[in-house]
Amino acid sequence: MAGGWARDGAVQDQIDDTVSDAVKAARAGMPTGESEKWCIECGEDIPEKRRVALPGVKTCVECQSKRDSSARSSGINRRGSKDSQLR
Repeated sequence: MAGGWARDGAVQDQIDDTVSDAVKAARAGMPTGESEKWCIECGEDIPEKRRVALPGVKTCVECQSKRDSSARSSGINRRGSKDSQLR
């Protein structure tokens, strides 16, 4: 049940679009191509099992964990904001 001028199902459409955008962003950030044998950041060996599991991997687990923890999203869903529709 939508309120105001929105049609029924509009809220679910916003949720679906937000999830779809997040999946696209995650897929875009995945490595592709040939895996490196040594980490491009620290020079440590990248285990064979990691290289097979993630084709195109360029970093060791520790360096990738550091990268992942420093990556931040805006956390704001502008699609559902009235302000984004008024500007």
